[in-house]
Amino acid sequence: MLSKKGLIVLICASLVLVLSMGMRQSFGLFQSPINEAFGLGFTVFSLSLAIQNLLWGLSQPFIGALSDRYGSGRVIATAGIFQVLGLLMLANADSMWGLHVSTGIVLGISGSGSTWAVMLSVVARHVPEERRTLYFGIASSMGTAGQILIAPLNQFTINTFGYVDALIILAVMLGLIVPLAFALRGKATDTSAGTAAAQSLYDALNKARKHSGYLLLISGFYVCGFHVMFVMGHLPNYLITQEMPGWLPGAAISTIGVTNLAGTLIFGWLGDKYSKKYLLSILYTLRSVVIAGFIIVPLSPASTLVFSFCLGFLWLATVPLTNGLVGQMFGIRYLATLAGIVFASHQLGSFTSLYLGGWLFDTTGSYDLVWQIAIALGIISALIHLPIKIHPKGEPLPQPAQ
Repeated sequence: MLSKKGLIVLICASLVLVLSMGMRQSFGLFQSPINEAFGLGFTVFSLSLAIQNLLWGLSQPFIGALSDRYGSGRVIATAGIFQVLGLLMLANADSMWGLHVSTGIVLGISGSGSTWAVMLSVVARHVPEERRTLYFGIASSMGTAGQILIAPLNQFTINTFGYVDALIILAVMLGLIVPLAFALRGKATDTSAGTAAAQSLYDALNKARKHSGYLLLISGFYVCGFHVMFVMGHLPNYLITQEMPGWLPGAAISTIGVTNLAGTLIFGWLGDKYSKKYLLSILYTLRSVVIAGFIIVPLSPASTLVFSFCLGFLWLATVPLTNGLVGQMFGIRYLATLAGIVFASHQLGSFTSLYLGGWLFDTTGSYDLVWQIAIALGIISALIHLPIKIHPKGEPLPQPAQ
């Protein structure tokens, strides 16, 4: 059972994820209006989003290390302030470089302080170890409720007031992260892991780089980022260029969020009972099947909503399983840092799909090749997870292997 403090932390962490992830996962809705306003082609804003995701990932291990060392509250509050500034800068941008600086650099780096690695490390130190993956799943699923709430809200404010006012409204909402950070302050002291835990960050990093299972996990999470941000960043434009109804992009993203709530909870619960690596293999295989079905079946509002419904169950269910594996391998003392490195790979995948999608669309007028790459990568990732060993050869197991 959770303590009162643990419950407060879980709720506040979930609310921060609702705001921060809800903003990021609805940025694709701004693609068309910003392109129309600037007339620069889809490659430009796609590059801004790609830079955002790249810097979000590359800065994550460093921001995670700051959180591990100096405490999470300060990091989360600072991230909230800079996300507000980034949105206001984007609302006032008048050039290509303004888009890149605001959307790419400011929002990219600030995202590291209010998303998965830092937030789940806060949750980890306030929940029972044997139920950790379940609570990761709860926080992750509640965080993606932002897709349900913020995506349709952004669609409404963009259609009603224009994208500039929509960004200002979003900035006001993101300001709530700062007071929420007060309840999330502190840093981890737990050092339990499969063996005697590393006494310094250097020792933890040295141990991680020699762990084949950790390296495979990093490789596999690249594919998750490729899938998620290609759909978030380019599905709205794909639907618009295929002359689908104007309400459909927001509805599709919101539908993914609805079923993701259930999917992330279910897989978080399963992760405490069954092999996390096998669950991840199943997830990536099913993603490839769902994407293949979407591009094979004739496109319609119904097929889009079915695709969104099915993909949602597989969407961010990878997050509690992946972070759970990292915690299982190394304990939670440096979880924000080590999970941040894994997340950096996720964001490299995001950068690849966002930029590649925009470039190929401007070059060929089609997303077909990227959909096909996404299917192939899903199969590869499913295979990569199979040989993962939680504990290197020769290490004693502190609990039943998962």
